[in-house]
Amino acid sequence: MRRVMGALIATWLAVLALPGVSWAEDAKVPAATRLAARSHPAVQLLLTKYAAELTVPSVGLRDGNFKRLTQEVTQDVLRGEIPRDKLNIAKALIGRMAKDVNEYLEPIGPDRVVKAETAATCTGWWVTADGYMVTGAHCVKPDQKQIAQTFAKQALTDLARGDAANVKALLSGVRADDELNRMSATMFASFNAGHLKMDGLTQSTSVLQSMPGGGVDKTAKELPAEVVAAGESYPGKDVALLKVGNQQNLPTLDLGDDRDAQVGDTLYIDGFPGTVTGNGTLSVDSRLQPTFTQGPYNAQRTTQGGVPYIQTQAPAYGGNSGGPVFSDSGRVVGILIAGMQGADGQSAQNQQLVLPVSVVKEKLREKNVRPAMSATSAAYNQALDSFFKKHYKNAVPKFKEVQNLYPGHPYVAKYISDSQTAITDGKDETPLPASTWLLIAGITAAVLLAGGLMVLLLVRRRRRPANPHGGGFGTPQGPMPNGVLPPLGPLPGQDGPFGPVGPPPGRPVQHGAPMPQGTPMPSPQGPMGAQPPGVPRPPW
Repeated sequence: MRRVMGALIATWLAVLALPGVSWAEDAKVPAATRLAARSHPAVQLLLTKYAAELTVPSVGLRDGNFKRLTQEVTQDVLRGEIPRDKLNIAKALIGRMAKDVNEYLEPIGPDRVVKAETAATCTGWWVTADGYMVTGAHCVKPDQKQIAQTFAKQALTDLARGDAANVKALLSGVRADDELNRMSATMFASFNAGHLKMDGLTQSTSVLQSMPGGGVDKTAKELPAEVVAAGESYPGKDVALLKVGNQQNLPTLDLGDDRDAQVGDTLYIDGFPGTVTGNGTLSVDSRLQPTFTQGPYNAQRTTQGGVPYIQTQAPAYGGNSGGPVFSDSGRVVGILIAGMQGADGQSAQNQQLVLPVSVVKEKLREKNVRPAMSATSAAYNQALDSFFKKHYKNAVPKFKEVQNLYPGHPYVAKYISDSQTAITDGKDETPLPASTWLLIAGITAAVLLAGGLMVLLLVRRRRRPANPHGGGFGTPQGPMPNGVLPPLGPLPGQDGPFGPVGPPPGRPVQHGAPMPQGTPMPSPQGPMGAQPPGVPRPPW
């Protein structure tokens, strides 16, 4: 029986060893890895360009105030609080002027007119397959004062440098270093921002379309986006709805509910931080791919205007604004809006504010826009599930389905290549198809049935006692009815039914003396064997 069971176990192990059969658990892929892979295709980089005609007055010194400041600095030098060299004295003067530019500078004619352009980046994400997108309101509806400050810092650089040159002329004999030049430029940029007038401000927002295969290169196509609706910038309901025309089968994100995440849960942010997109040391295609971060859900907050916000420590930076925020379930629970600031006006490290998804849904309902999971994303998510389970043979056709639905998909081509490479390298763990499993089950059942019959026969054979008279399988066993013993057969020297029993006449019995007639036969089982009832036991 042991041999039979061993054979059955060996047969079953051989079935398990068939190629393509995997009994291991799914690969332990972190939730964040799966979520990032799912969300990246629907998250897009937004570019908003601004243009305006700027009028800035020329700048002059308020002589009386500047003379008084010079005397104060001189006294500090005499007291030893400021080094006596001209460079440090000039830095002290500019530094104190920058703290209140209007105290020491004044506008004078003539006005200077400049045509200026600037741009800002944000993050958006598709909510419908035909081109509706969600982002932050402040991304497409900026505060006028902030735009003026941006122009003053970026578009008026040349004017600021000219103003700085005027200051250096006043501080004759001073050899300015880089620090003094930066201080002067900052001071005049602040003055210009406060006295700048904008006329004919125009803006345009576009989506930088990802290139097939991943990333965005220098030839990336800008898709013009129409601002369909926009709320109020923070601390208001800071959400906007955009529409890009002539789109179909776009990858989309699944919207959840506010209750999908609670304080203490982990939140995930996907988007394009300016610290990366503006980093010239990185390649263009790599820095224009989304960045995925995570952190705890810290608290629920409400602005003085009654707008709810979520506080999280998931890292984010300028450019992340408008990006989706996910719960562990993988559904969108909010939109990133702003970073919190300390009492000194400086940004608090890793303290972000997220507008709940309920406010996003409210804006979508206003425009009768129904967010939905696109066919592209449904197929892509199924393909990713197979890919992360190492079921590469199942993943490849699904990825190709995604490619057919949306040829511009930025990541699917690489997944197809990676899956095919894994198959070639023998890393595929795709389960066998159902038909093969049925065949294996049939063979296994037949083997088990045959083995069971063999076991049954062996057990029955072992239970049957041996015939004391050497009879075959048909010989009666045990005592006859009513206690009658079976016949012992002819004694030595008598003829049996098949001829004489014992040695032929005239031949001696081998290995012993001849036995006289009538001597009882010893048991065929030997001296310690059982004797038939009533037969005398031999003396040995």
